[in-house]
Amino acid sequence: MSFSRNVNGILLRCGYTTGTCAAAAAKAAAAALLSGSPVYRTDIRTPAGISLSLEIADIQQREDSVSCAVRKDAGDDPDATDGLFVYAKVGKAERGIQIDGGEGVGRVTKPGLDQPVGAAAINSTPRRMIAEAVQSVCDTYAYGGGLSVTISVPGGEAVARKTFNPRMGIEGGISIIGTSGIVEPMSSKALIDTIRLQIKQLAAEGSEDILLTSGNYGESFTSDKLGLSMESHILCSNFIGDAIDAAVENGFRNILLIGHIGKMVKLGIGVTNTHSANGDGRMETLAACAVQAGAELPLLRAVLDSVTTDSALAEISKAGLLQSIMEVLKNRIDACLSRRVPESVRIGFICFTNAPGISGILAQSENAPRLMARWRKRE
Repeated sequence: MSFSRNVNGILLRCGYTTGTCAAAAAKAAAAALLSGSPVYRTDIRTPAGISLSLEIADIQQREDSVSCAVRKDAGDDPDATDGLFVYAKVGKAERGIQIDGGEGVGRVTKPGLDQPVGAAAINSTPRRMIAEAVQSVCDTYAYGGGLSVTISVPGGEAVARKTFNPRMGIEGGISIIGTSGIVEPMSSKALIDTIRLQIKQLAAEGSEDILLTSGNYGESFTSDKLGLSMESHILCSNFIGDAIDAAVENGFRNILLIGHIGKMVKLGIGVTNTHSANGDGRMETLAACAVQAGAELPLLRAVLDSVTTDSALAEISKAGLLQSIMEVLKNRIDACLSRRVPESVRIGFICFTNAPGISGILAQSENAPRLMARWRKRE
């Protein structure tokens, strides 16, 4: 099934995630197991609300299990997993729906990820999709017993070496992921062109103030936690530098950037395109800030061994150095942003986290409160 997204006049084909593939394969395998007849196509509804009809491949029926596959189609997105076959083997169990990973699906070896250490790297949303799809088959056939589902991806281990999985502590294969079930095409040029067009249109309305957020977390935090108006707002995603350049070129005099530390920390080493395909450097930046703040070797090792910025922050907070390290990061981000704009432009930032226990603003520029006042919601 093909569907597309119009990105600045360019029609780009969307795809579906490994999680969607796993859920569809599991549904088909469960139906074949309980009905005794092979299933060659199955319908699946993604969390994004899009219904798909996916072709089922390599059906293997045995006396006590059925295995089916769905070929991953990433559309026009440059996805390393495009073309892989995601298999689901379903057999009967005593009770419940048990989900695990097999060949080519990674195992979690470090804390701080979506799944606990030792579990298959099948994230929460795909697990829910798989369980719901299989349960719907059980309901159809009035089956009250349990089912075991094993997801495997032949070739997944080799592909995983091209991703950040080994660095993040996921070993032996790829992750089964996807929060929406849909892969939207990531044409960098098309997205940058779209951001530039939106900024140009905003400038044409006469505003000299622009609010940039670096992701969905940033949007939610800006509106819900900070209580700011989303007028004169642009979602710049990973393209922070390009958005700032476009804002300056179009005459904006006040720029406020708000983002989660997972992206914002990269500004601490001067990286203004924060997409993971361009490299990482998050933990190295935090470690460098920690050195400047006087941290000792055990904390530096703990930071470098962390797999997410939130887990690194937990270690920093435990050591009692959160404020001093964030002060160093603040100065680094300030310097990065100041270098990007002429002296006539006022630019500021707010860096936050949603991590339990320390959620809220981690670092902000000195001028952030004054800039925020320009977007305070009017009653």
